[in-house]
Amino acid sequence: MAVGDTRSSNFFDFIVDRDTERCIECLVCIQQCPYDANIHRTVEPKGVVSDFAKCTGCHRCEAICPTGCITIRRNPSQFREHDIWTDWHIKNLYKQTATGGVLLTGSGNDYEYPIYWDHILLDACQVTNPSIDPLREPMELRTYLGSKPDKLEFEEKEGKIELKTELAPQLVLEVPVLFSAMSYGAINLNLCEALARTAEAMGTLYNTGEGGLHKRLYRYGKNTIVQVASGRFGVDIDYLSVAAAAEIKIGQGAKPGIGGHLPGEKVGEDVSKTRMIPIGTDALSPAPQHDIYSIEDLKQLIFAIKEATNYEKPVSVKIAAVHNSAAIASGIVRAGADIVAIDGFRGGTGAAPTMIRNNVGIPIELALASVDQRLRDEGIRSHASIIAAGGFRNSADVVKAIALGADAVYIATPALIAVGCTMCQKCYTGKCPWGITTNDPYLAKRLNPDIATEQLINLLRAWSREIKEFMGAMGINAIESLRGNRERLRGVNLTERELGILGIKHAGESW
Repeated sequence: MAVGDTRSSNFFDFIVDRDTERCIECLVCIQQCPYDANIHRTVEPKGVVSDFAKCTGCHRCEAICPTGCITIRRNPSQFREHDIWTDWHIKNLYKQTATGGVLLTGSGNDYEYPIYWDHILLDACQVTNPSIDPLREPMELRTYLGSKPDKLEFEEKEGKIELKTELAPQLVLEVPVLFSAMSYGAINLNLCEALARTAEAMGTLYNTGEGGLHKRLYRYGKNTIVQVASGRFGVDIDYLSVAAAAEIKIGQGAKPGIGGHLPGEKVGEDVSKTRMIPIGTDALSPAPQHDIYSIEDLKQLIFAIKEATNYEKPVSVKIAAVHNSAAIASGIVRAGADIVAIDGFRGGTGAAPTMIRNNVGIPIELALASVDQRLRDEGIRSHASIIAAGGFRNSADVVKAIALGADAVYIATPALIAVGCTMCQKCYTGKCPWGITTNDPYLAKRLNPDIATEQLINLLRAWSREIKEFMGAMGINAIESLRGNRERLRGVNLTERELGILGIKHAGESW
């Protein structure tokens, strides 16, 4: 700590340790911190000091400091131990008594609920069913998203066999990973462009979220899923026509049952044009879609979008993972959706009420398994693809999700971390020090779209290679053969009830 360090509140979370022997007072830490946590004092004691209460733990100043003199660490000071009244609960009450406001946060649910991916193990071939070397043998990750017919009919024409069945429009993915909905406004245009360029380079798709589609990104339309949410921001015929697919957003995993709010400070000229709202006005997304109060209403919107796009594009419906997801998904499929996207409670967000984020919804693992099983039991599983979202951390999670029944997965937080996010969870302030969740022109320049594209491509390329390694170990050479193949999964440290919902056997049980 430097002499003269301050604290505008006594109960702060982080300490900025500054080695004054190594500090050259270049003031870079002051320039880099959008929260004004670092200060240059011109009166005694002079020098660079910090206001600990303003530090968010983003580590930007630590990463940029040219002499490495800064270390950000947790404040070791704690209240007296109490099993119920932890530091977190006490500090939250202090914040609310000071402001009278709702507690806000970013990212996904970080409560210590079970992470079922960590209790599921994958199978591997031994002796009788040999594994496959992905470095020597072809491995197929191509995935088709959309409604499939129950059966195919063929006919012979002029001595040739031709397909008679008319197929529904399909999305083709070269890797079963898509970038989840992140709205322009919540993130800046540099990141939107990097996501679009990566999707094009890797043969996958990114989702615009509810913030509309900037005209500069129309060229990436064939790799774009446009979202139609309750605010209808940016939705017109050009928006629907340019994309590869449209997604109706009913719910979001991080905040099921509530709408969204983009503060007016983040609605500049470009965001205003793209969302089709006045500059500086708050962009409020209602909690429900005001024209959808039944499956029949949903069906009308699905077919309105299909009609508007000449039945050439798949329509997806996204819901949050909640207690009755399986029945809801069944209704969505019967309403004509080509894709059902399910977002678990660990799904990220730019801004959500902390209590909602941490206490509403269910894990994606349980929701995915129950939805897949319900659609199979009703004989309509092939009528729609399933995209799972919410809390995917690595390629192993992706492989397990596909074996549980997903056709593909959405990722968002891994993409943000790939371009520099350190999970300080202050996205809602609009002051992201890494230039990711901000539209401040000065801060947004910190995210170079060329570098971000390279980082995102590397992420998907690495995961693709690892997915192929998993498949090879299981003796599978096409991702299609893994989908819903729960016999290749086993559970550990799970109850009979949990195993039953997941539809998998306990480790040690054979075929």
